[in-house]
Amino acid sequence: MPDNYCVLKKILVIRFSSIGDIVLTTPIIRCLKQQLPEVELHVLTKSSYRSIYAANPYINKVYELQGNLKDLICQLRREHYDFIVDLHKNWRSLRVRAALHRPSASFPKLDFRKFLYTKLKLGKLPQVHIVDRYFEAVKKLGIHNDGQGLDFFFNEGDVMHYEDLPETFREGFVAIVIGGQHATKILPEDKVVEVCNALDYPVVLVGGPEDAVRGERIKEKVGSYVGNSCGSLTVGQSASLLQLADAVITNDTGMMHIAAALRKPIVSVWGNTVPEFGMYPYLPEGMKPSVIVENKDLRCRPCHKLGYAKCPKGHFKCMNSLSAQEIAEKTKAGLSSGS
Repeated sequence: MPDNYCVLKKILVIRFSSIGDIVLTTPIIRCLKQQLPEVELHVLTKSSYRSIYAANPYINKVYELQGNLKDLICQLRREHYDFIVDLHKNWRSLRVRAALHRPSASFPKLDFRKFLYTKLKLGKLPQVHIVDRYFEAVKKLGIHNDGQGLDFFFNEGDVMHYEDLPETFREGFVAIVIGGQHATKILPEDKVVEVCNALDYPVVLVGGPEDAVRGERIKEKVGSYVGNSCGSLTVGQSASLLQLADAVITNDTGMMHIAAALRKPIVSVWGNTVPEFGMYPYLPEGMKPSVIVENKDLRCRPCHKLGYAKCPKGHFKCMNSLSAQEIAEKTKAGLSSGS
């Protein structure tokens, strides 16, 4: 560690949202604490995501953004941080950094390059995962990536067991994450039905309350070997369900990163976003790579770095053109290899 940082006593890490992005910060948090064991490590996040950080043993304190940023800044000033690691890099995090007047660093967000890539199809994005870009924020502290991948820690009461499941799924199942923040990142309902039928294997659907009705429709169309957990579990319980699964099929969403943290065999399906954004499953060094299913021949893709409520072109070919049979076969290959 550089000499000018040898007296660090307290560090604040900022990441307000969302589920997947917070999970992607966990290698930074682990490496900070393990490589600077005497440092007291705090994190700042939105209150709705506090539970993801709460059980992390590398974190000493979690601050929550609930509304009034001015009051929160007053609390943070009393901590007298030695360094601030900004892993969000938006106006709120910049305001916190400016108000605290402490040494700080962030990471290359690449927003303008993503704009050129999505809107004008100009240039290329660096082949660097966002986790490795996050490490730029702690480079001056002498922190290096340990190559151990992501972490996910369970809060008390979130852990599920096979005996908690209906008998149909106690001998094994594939989890299919059907949710996502943006419709253009979600595999269409009929495609999920096709995948379930092609798998010929027990399936549990995973998603939030907004996915519950769609999950029930999928269950009704496929049959009794499909279970619908959407909306009935907390984030932590859904993560525990992924831990029990033999494999995970997932959209580009937060649960994909949780599955990566849990070292599960993953088949990820991609719609309007692309792995080149640096948000594909981040696995430990030496682990077999996850499987990515996407249509790389569409000139309109990627159309946005996040997503839309509906396809701007009206055809949604990025998802509708994907082969349900291919998704199923690649999942079954992972099951048979035991990876």
